[in-house]
Amino acid sequence: MNVSAARKVMVDSQVRVNDVTDRALQAALLTTDRHLLCAPDRAFSAYAEVEVPIVPGRSLMMARDVAKLIQAAQPRAGERALAIAAPYAAAVLARLGLQVTAQEGDSAVFEVIGAGLGDDRIETVTAPLNTPTGQDWDLIISEGAVPGRPEAWLQALRTGGRLLVVERAGAAGKAVLYVKGREGVSRRELFDSNPPLLAEMMSEPHFAL
Repeated sequence: MNVSAARKVMVDSQVRVNDVTDRALQAALLTTDRHLLCAPDRAFSAYAEVEVPIVPGRSLMMARDVAKLIQAAQPRAGERALAIAAPYAAAVLARLGLQVTAQEGDSAVFEVIGAGLGDDRIETVTAPLNTPTGQDWDLIISEGAVPGRPEAWLQALRTGGRLLVVERAGAAGKAVLYVKGREGVSRRELFDSNPPLLAEMMSEPHFAL
């Protein structure tokens, strides 16, 4: 596979045509090794318009949707970002000059994606996804869907921080931008997106008599 050509086709046919106009973001996508962030036997589909498996139960979000989330976040070089179950977003944000922590709930994911996260601006942490590591993040992003407003993630933002995530209560999901202000949190729906739900973010079942 000609990786450089595949990345260019991906950006031209999936990203630019979906209103991702930020030139620096486009350049980062053109140099990020998406094929190193998925199961090796699925690397051939890394730049196609699909969600690519990493390990059972986890996949990379489509590049188009990751790009749209990042553009909506308006990241700035030097900011601190937490990528929760979001290895491709982590790699792209590092290319944009952010200091990134990639958090996964299962170390088996890092065994697959480790080579693709080989950037000195990326730290890796294994911890439950419903418990974000650290505090006062400028940006939190996830490639997996959550069933509702992720309060613990919002609490980990600094004032002025942004959270980009897909909320999915059923078959259809919405990408959402949260911004944490001094007096509360604003929420804005961005676009339709349907990545798989993160199992760790599902509520525990409650039984009543």
